Amino acid sequence: MLRRTALFDVHRSAGAKMVDFGGWEMPLHYGSQIEEHLAVRARCGMFDVSHMQAVDLSGGGTLEFLRTLLANDAGRLEPGKALYSCMLRPDGGVIDDLIVYRLPDAAPPYRLVVNAATAEHDLAWMRQVRGEHAFDVELLARTDLALIAVQGPAARARLAQAVPRLAAVVERLRVFGAASLDTWFIARTGYTGEDGCEIALPAAQAVECWSALAAAGVARCGLGARDTLRLEAAMNLYGSDMDETVTPLESGLAWTVDLRAPRAFIGRAALERQRADPHLRQLLGLKLLGPGVLRSHQGVATAHGPGEITSGTFAPTVGCSIALARIPAGVAPGDEVSVALRAGPARALVCRPPFVRHGRVLV
Repeated sequence: MLRRTALFDVHRSAGAKMVDFGGWEMPLHYGSQIEEHLAVRARCGMFDVSHMQAVDLSGGGTLEFLRTLLANDAGRLEPGKALYSCMLRPDGGVIDDLIVYRLPDAAPPYRLVVNAATAEHDLAWMRQVRGEHAFDVELLARTDLALIAVQGPAARARLAQAVPRLAAVVERLRVFGAASLDTWFIARTGYTGEDGCEIALPAAQAVECWSALAAAGVARCGLGARDTLRLEAAMNLYGSDMDETVTPLESGLAWTVDLRAPRAFIGRAALERQRADPHLRQLLGLKLLGPGVLRSHQGVATAHGPGEITSGTFAPTVGCSIALARIPAGVAPGDEVSVALRAGPARALVCRPPFVRHGRVLV
């Protein structure tokens, strides 16, 4: 049986098309995926992301645990800040990508938010690492929380209007900053390439918050728009753009790997070997130059050898089809490649991601 969030009945009553997403029954759209997408780019929209798993960490060995577990260095986190990172296998393969927060003036001091489809595997891996290194850390999977993302250029203003007691908190939050207010946790993060906040709150209060946001004019948005928005922003999707068979270095995520500190994080040795490889594959963008739609797993022919699309779709803001593709070293932005569409080969331009950022088309 599919799992449901605290907002399931609200989604159904609003006419959402519900689908299976990683074992959760989630809204795909509320009538028009494109309208929801454009609402976020132009104004603001909200997403139920309660299927994602929050994990609170406490204990004297927590920081040492995180500095071993993650490719990015949690030791750089100040209170009230967030950090994006990958959790790796010893061979450098990506177990999951996640955000780690250092909670301000709160206990426990750290929180991870991991992907829904990988949550159980992630927790099992964390427990294995804890046991192997005998870290003093407690892992608490929060099943009592709902998560709502409010995204778009007007997101913070509408959030302050809908929930006035958050106004002062939202006003002072910096990008990738976080704050606690009673039992609520608010972070200026997101997955759309726009400004906005992600809110963790008691599940019992989710319907009231969602309804207040809707009354303030925030558009209801489903997972369909979330996917097209994140692709335009060139934000990786786990299971498509990276997984346990590839490393961050060949997934456009080298910026999330901190090799400066002498830190023995899991996968470090493999990444140090790989970054010296002149044939290392790279993740770049493609813009289709004619009709058709780019899709995952379509082959890409380049002057330096074959590649493959990892994520692709029609991009409403750009007005054509775009994709992320894993392609050989030597291919550069501005090159033209050929993609194997169902109707035959099609021309595409190689681009440096992102395609859209803060509502502005970059390609």
